[in-house]
Amino acid sequence: MAKTILIVDDSASVRQVVAIALKGAGYDVIEAVDGKDGLSKLNGQKIHLIISDVNMPNMDGITFVKELKQLAAYKFTPVIMLTTESQESKKQEGQAAGAKAWVVKPFQPAQMLAAVSKLILP
Repeated sequence: MAKTILIVDDSASVRQVVAIALKGAGYDVIEAVDGKDGLSKLNGQKIHLIISDVNMPNMDGITFVKELKQLAAYKFTPVIMLTTESQESKKQEGQAAGAKAWVVKPFQPAQMLAAVSKLILP
């Protein structure tokens, strides 16, 4: 059974690039347009990993991760932040919220897949 990854990003083109890479590697993908949409897409289903942008309308990625980690079913779900933010203070804010990895845009699909494979359990 394929592992399921939730992609949360307001950019349809970024979601598409990430989804193509992940599907090509055998993962199932769910897409959400912002943090609020991401929380609504959880629906109690098993999500093995989440990839989230930081800067999004309605609910930013840091707030999304903080709210996600309040939910018992997703407390230990690994999160990769995918963002244009490369400031150390923003990375620390993401880690404090519960993010396990930080990938800066633009990125190569192989770089994203390497981060995913380090965090997702076989």
